[in-house]
Amino acid sequence: MQHSHLINNTKYTRDEWIERLWLSDDKKDKQQVSDAVDYILQIESARRLPHVPISLDVANILLSLQVDQVTLVAALLSDIGLNEIFSIEDIERGFDSTVAQLVKNMRLLHNFKSPAENGVAIPAQAEKLRRMLLAMVDDVRAVLIRLAWNLQQLRLVAKTDDETMQAFASETMAIYAPLANRLGISQLKWEMEDLAFRYLEPDCYRRIAKSLATKRLEREEYIENFTNTLQDLLANDHVDAKVYGRPKHIYSIWKKMQRKQIDFDQLYDLRAVRVIVENDRDCYAVISNVHATWQYIPDEFDDYINNRKSNGYQSLHTVVIGPENKAVEIQIRTNDMHLFAELGVAAHWRYKEGGSQDADMERVVSSLRRLLDNDESDSELLEDFQAGIFPDRVFALSPKGEILDLSKGSTPIDFAYAIHTHVGHLCKGARVNGAIVPLDYKLRNGDKVEIITGKIEQPKRKWLNPILEYVGSAGTRTKIRHWFRQQDHEKNLQDGMSVLEEERHRLGIKKFDIEQLVERFRLQNKREFLISLGRGDISVAQIADSIDIPHKKEVKLRKVNVNEKSNHQGIQIQGVSNLLVEISNCCQPVPGDDIIGYISLGRGIKIHRADCTNVQQQHLTSEQQLRLTSASWGKETTAYTVDMQVTGFNQPGFLRDVADVLAKQQINVSNISLARGKTDLISILNIEILIENLKKLSTALGKIDELPNVMDVRRKS
Repeated sequence: MQHSHLINNTKYTRDEWIERLWLSDDKKDKQQVSDAVDYILQIESARRLPHVPISLDVANILLSLQVDQVTLVAALLSDIGLNEIFSIEDIERGFDSTVAQLVKNMRLLHNFKSPAENGVAIPAQAEKLRRMLLAMVDDVRAVLIRLAWNLQQLRLVAKTDDETMQAFASETMAIYAPLANRLGISQLKWEMEDLAFRYLEPDCYRRIAKSLATKRLEREEYIENFTNTLQDLLANDHVDAKVYGRPKHIYSIWKKMQRKQIDFDQLYDLRAVRVIVENDRDCYAVISNVHATWQYIPDEFDDYINNRKSNGYQSLHTVVIGPENKAVEIQIRTNDMHLFAELGVAAHWRYKEGGSQDADMERVVSSLRRLLDNDESDSELLEDFQAGIFPDRVFALSPKGEILDLSKGSTPIDFAYAIHTHVGHLCKGARVNGAIVPLDYKLRNGDKVEIITGKIEQPKRKWLNPILEYVGSAGTRTKIRHWFRQQDHEKNLQDGMSVLEEERHRLGIKKFDIEQLVERFRLQNKREFLISLGRGDISVAQIADSIDIPHKKEVKLRKVNVNEKSNHQGIQIQGVSNLLVEISNCCQPVPGDDIIGYISLGRGIKIHRADCTNVQQQHLTSEQQLRLTSASWGKETTAYTVDMQVTGFNQPGFLRDVADVLAKQQINVSNISLARGKTDLISILNIEILIENLKKLSTALGKIDELPNVMDVRRKS
């Protein structure tokens, strides 16, 4: 494909662009650059808005940051005009997986509707978006490309109307310039700030620019004389240094005037000099010479070498009173410090060949909250930011582009309630990134969430069950409970009875002692308890943790003597442990069940559930009744055998899904069998598990009950 020129507003031919963006002698790299440039040429310029950048210009900005070849190719392919032409799979086939992943990240970032575009208040959203940009991508180079994209967009937006221009400028000041500062890329930060300031405060900008221009020649002559004097001074002291005047940025001048409440002529640093040396020792040799030659202002001296800034910046700063009694600001730094000050995290790729400089850069960039992956096999920034910077937060987007900052483990239900309590109450389903997901789906950084609502407020009671993990936020649970508290008492009463009956059936318990539960939860009566259970004030997990099953009739129990045989279950008989006991197979009690002991002949004490028919008074002779003894669970943790039965539809994955739940709950299965139900459509799983207590059993039963093919799950009596 031969083109003498590219799109109208570019300044290089096709071949010139390829030569400019090809960084190595590798022919494969050149082919990738050539292909990427040709892709851009396929896009008609007429389809572009005046302020939408061409990725060739974005790559040109990145070239000045000395990024690697992969970043440049990914930047070219991130042109939004290619989104509908080439899929990520196409790019992976034509280039490689690293380039494809970077382009995928960029498309995700491009898909944001920025605060400037959708009317969301910038001050409220700015820090969230900055954090999200870092948290959602798995390669920091995507953020570098996005910053370059924003700078190019800011350059172009001057051709649009004032409203659009100021909107993008506000967004830059709130989001992108601070993000560039956080990553230490001053080269992008200064230009973005000056352009944005020019659009937002044109009068202030022109006034400062005019003041700078008024005495520009005089100031430049002064700086030239000062740098020559300083250069000679350092040469006489055998310090190899490069000394030159430093340009001042209009926005930084204005900011200092505002911060110190002073006029333009009162600024110390309108005359600025920079000194670049080889090593740290020379930095301090220079500062010593400078302070010995000219009077300095103590309050203006800063040592950022020993006390580097949070973004990794290092330098010595001082202000001296030079000839003609004029203040001069001097910055002193090494070549490496200067490179990092200008390029920040982007400077990392300058040192891809390794060595001591690479180690120094690794250490500097690591100060940016461990943004680097210290993998010695490759100098790529591939650490997952969300794990390193914001491990407890998740950032998700609404369809309008608003960012919600949620706790880790949040679900679409939490998202709905975070938007508004009313939206949460109406929630019926959710789409994440365009696809329907279950309501217990765990949200990830960058997910775009659309809540599907009904017409009637109707939260589900099961959302409150922590076992089922529908809700990850305590605040969401509070809002749901409040809704249930406001509902009709009679309905809550019926719901409470249903919940209690369902739990009784599932746990294989013949009868609850409701009076004991009333006392346990400090309520007035049975009705109040059932209402509280029905509206969600009392959870199923609390019930499983609190049940106590009484004997049907009072039985006089006989004391037993202590012997020295081991009691591995930690069960206490009449308050005494270390007795020989055996768990009965007929009822298989577990901690949490009320139990009773039966003294067998020559086999120690057999432990039964208190409601086991084999130890009920009507089934025992008078002599056998005398062998009953009180028993309780001790403090030791032991696994107990329990039989459970799962009934479900005979569908592929039925057994696998049940086994998967047990595995995730870390429950060991000692035996499992599959039987046919009443019809070929129904299957019955009989499972023997090892369980530590009743609460854990309740959790497992609840999780299995939520599986799509499960009709019923219960503990076998």
